Amino acid sequence: MKLDPVLTQELPNFVTHLECSMTGQRYEAGRVQGLSEAGKPLLVRYDLEALAKAVSKEVLATRTTGFWRYREFLPVREAAHVVSLGEVVTPLIPLAHLSDGQVIVKDEGRLPTGSFKARGLALAVAMAKELGLAHLAMPTNGNAGAAMAAYASQAGLRTTIFCPDDTPEINVSEIELQGAAVYKVNGLINDCGKIVGAGKESPGWFDVSTLKEPYRIEGKKTMGLELAEQFGWELPDVIFYPTGGGTGLIGMWKAFDELEAIGWIGSKRPRMVAVQATGCAPIVKAYEAGEEHAPLWENAHTVAAGIRVPIAVGDFLILRAVRASKGFAIAVPDEAILAALREVASKEGLLLCPEGAATYAAYKAALADGRVKSDETAVLFNCATGLKYPLPAVDRHIDKDRLPDLATL
Repeated sequence: MKLDPVLTQELPNFVTHLECSMTGQRYEAGRVQGLSEAGKPLLVRYDLEALAKAVSKEVLATRTTGFWRYREFLPVREAAHVVSLGEVVTPLIPLAHLSDGQVIVKDEGRLPTGSFKARGLALAVAMAKELGLAHLAMPTNGNAGAAMAAYASQAGLRTTIFCPDDTPEINVSEIELQGAAVYKVNGLINDCGKIVGAGKESPGWFDVSTLKEPYRIEGKKTMGLELAEQFGWELPDVIFYPTGGGTGLIGMWKAFDELEAIGWIGSKRPRMVAVQATGCAPIVKAYEAGEEHAPLWENAHTVAAGIRVPIAVGDFLILRAVRASKGFAIAVPDEAILAALREVASKEGLLLCPEGAATYAAYKAALADGRVKSDETAVLFNCATGLKYPLPAVDRHIDKDRLPDLATL
């Protein structure tokens, strides 16, 4: 089998510096960095003029290796540090029975470890390897922990992971089986995050929590690059994104800015919609109140565990992208999420995860109240395969020795 050159050759690199997302203060690239001095996420900045001269849309079209095909837009400097588990370009699937084809699911469940967390954690782990880190730790609601465990094992790094004690058992098991030491915590993901923070000095792990290092966002950015390419370097009218920590929404917004800067797309942007559950909706509350920061959401609960994030370090970045795009934030109840999951599965044959189903529930609500129109192209992000979540029991039986009238079945 012929490997894509990204996995075997030295990489072009156009990183110039890191930048505080709040103050704009510059930080040195090529060394270990966490949050800025202001306690805010650091963003990777590139020499986009040089990048534009180094790659073209036509060259990009000849490449195959999933999100690593966007190598010029990524911070890894040496091919030896790339970690790959067979990434693919995730498909766009129109909901042909539930719409006229203008509602399209981008199914991220096709990625390694079954979720879009593969994108961010592949980059975070690759950069950890490049920067000489040996032990990584993170809080997780499930899928991020599985992705980090898998990619870190591929890279030969040690991982310690903390998750809420009601995390789906399949997530806990896959994290452990893929090489991490995983601990259940009697609390929510922010409680798990406090434990990770407490261990940075001793035992000395590096905190890979959402947006607390600069590189997960670069991996999630590839969703925007990929989406633009799949749409022929145009963009859809609206994107519904399941929003917990919001790395992907922020990353896509960054990708669109970079693509415009190099002349690959115009100034048109999709309206970005942050989708949350009514039982944990800090971003929605801040959006509706006109605030830039979202305080801690008390007693968070929802069946969509991946978006049960009571407080997000990148809250202001999510809200800025939503407002700049003329989008909105919307919360949907668990009942609507579960109904959406059943509807899409039974009508389209597409098994969404609860967080992905929340985007369809949100689309229906926004269509009903006029915030989206039926002729607009809407992309819904399904962030993981539905096979990783509890499924309904089936209790119909047939006695092979006393068959019923089969015509009645």
